[in-house]
Amino acid sequence: MNIPESVSRETFSPIRKNISHEYIRGLITGEGCFSFCSVPNIDKSGNRIKVKIPTFALIMHERDTALVTAVRDYLKIDKKLYHYGPYRNDGVKRGGTIRLVIRDFGTLKNIIIPLFYDKLIGYKAEQFEIWLNKIGEDPDVAKGYELLYRLHKKGYFRENPKFVS
Repeated sequence: MNIPESVSRETFSPIRKNISHEYIRGLITGEGCFSFCSVPNIDKSGNRIKVKIPTFALIMHERDTALVTAVRDYLKIDKKLYHYGPYRNDGVKRGGTIRLVIRDFGTLKNIIIPLFYDKLIGYKAEQFEIWLNKIGEDPDVAKGYELLYRLHKKGYFRENPKFVS
């Protein structure tokens, strides 16, 4: 298990054993985001364009590094965490953030979408549905990701639930 040097094993262990799929869904309802990031690309004509990549992110204050690490490890996601900040150039004292950012097709298809599919409530459920639809309907979304939309529309994630709890 990859525990950051700044996190003691005593802090990490109780967090890890209390993580569950339901806990993660609740955490994401408040702290998660389903959105897109823009990346530069070249079209068939050689023109520079920006494409959108579907993105899932969990962003928390750096004091919650152990929690974000526990979520990542519980879901068996082999992505690194990003630490940003602290930013203080506007006169407001803020701490840094720790971020789990998922953009790769395989992790979105096999872990992120099945974990949250038909399992969120409130605005986050609406945001998730809008995000899934935009993946297939927005022409600026990178090619290949539209399969996520097609699977969604054909009922694949509903018919093949991966995370029951």
